[in-house]
Amino acid sequence: MDLNTKYLGLQLRTPLVASASPLSQEIGGIRALEDAGASAVVLYSLFEEQLRQEGVEFEHYLNVGTESSPESISYFPQSSEFHVGPEGYLNHIRKAKDAVDVPIIASLNGTTLGGWARYAKQVEQAGADAIECNIYFLPTNTEILGSEIERIYADILREVKISVHIPVAAKLSPFFSNFANMAKRLDQLGTDGLVLFNRFYQPDIDLEELEIKPSVLLSSPQELRLPLTWIGILYGHVRANLAATSGVYAPEDVIKLLMVGADVTMLCSALLRHGIGHLRHVEEGVRQWMEDHEYESVKQMQGSMSQLRCPDPGAFERAQYMKAVKGLQHVLANG
Repeated sequence: MDLNTKYLGLQLRTPLVASASPLSQEIGGIRALEDAGASAVVLYSLFEEQLRQEGVEFEHYLNVGTESSPESISYFPQSSEFHVGPEGYLNHIRKAKDAVDVPIIASLNGTTLGGWARYAKQVEQAGADAIECNIYFLPTNTEILGSEIERIYADILREVKISVHIPVAAKLSPFFSNFANMAKRLDQLGTDGLVLFNRFYQPDIDLEELEIKPSVLLSSPQELRLPLTWIGILYGHVRANLAATSGVYAPEDVIKLLMVGADVTMLCSALLRHGIGHLRHVEEGVRQWMEDHEYESVKQMQGSMSQLRCPDPGAFERAQYMKAVKGLQHVLANG
């Protein structure tokens, strides 16, 4: 049975990739991920706030409205509390490459053009096999246009692609007025992969201290529906590889995402909840399902239930909305 897949030009043993998380902060954790079956590891993110705290450009983009982003500086601890700075991150890449055989994908998380190209180049020189650009904006400035936000995304990806020779993926949020068009624009810029989706960690209020508190909630299996929907829509319409993240917990989740067209499925919350060894359970479950249903390879099932090939393509669009609502009404009426 062939579980091989290709992502960002990398030949992977299975479609199971460890997403960016604290599990990759130590070399021992990266080794454990490889031992449990991760076919590649996305390192925890190097945040731009670690790299640059001053500059007119930085202030400009902060004012775009990123103060509400989970990646924004207002939610960050002091620099001394970060796991490592930029030099430490580059050393971590080198050590990881020496310690494991699976591909190491660096994660850059930022908001401005200034440092992206320079640090992307340094990450490449440190030996990373690919770069995941985690660019996230949640605009709160009422004067900024959606087209300006889209231009920032495009500019960043363009600069990073020009700066390096290794593959580059874009980890995106779903908050665009026309996500399909945004995906197409980034694809036309040569982005090698689209990672769907980044999660927005909304803050909470401490009623005793009367303070705004950062609140990190792990994803739930129900969140799978969003990447499943958009990967199913984009499959066959973009050249970039498609990676699914958020809500990937069970073998069945992986199979569904492959069927709508994902090249890889990324696990984070499931591993934080159930331990790194959960990867083995997921891989065994995928193999068993494929055997039971007589699938010989991942490639054979990939995209078979996408909008492009689905017998009912309307299931991905508004045409199915009325059916779903009427079905719920029927359940309530007979409950």
